[in-house]
Amino acid sequence: MNIDQKLAKITKHYNPKIVAELNGQYVKLVKFHGPFIWHKHDNEDEMFLVVRGSFRMEFRDHSEEIHAGEFIVVPKGVEHRPVADQEVEVMLFEPATTLNTGDQEHELTQRELERI
Repeated sequence: MNIDQKLAKITKHYNPKIVAELNGQYVKLVKFHGPFIWHKHDNEDEMFLVVRGSFRMEFRDHSEEIHAGEFIVVPKGVEHRPVADQEVEVMLFEPATTLNTGDQEHELTQRELERI
């Protein structure tokens, strides 16, 4: 699988696409730009691996900068929001049950993810 070719198919920000599945986990690709919403996942950890660019993962008490080639794991139950000052391309590793907006219903909620 060519990650760059898959990322080229993504035109909307904060609209994850499934690129693989293994052991009940989805591998997703997504592009971020601007702030997402504050949310948490009560039952799932999330891993964000930056393919290109950088973003800031904000937590209520601090934030972490994640750059290309780096990743961050957000433990279940921890409120967070990604913020990208410029477009960033990210690979996500998370259980298939993970809803992108977690415990929040929002216009950015994606219940049915496209496979690319």
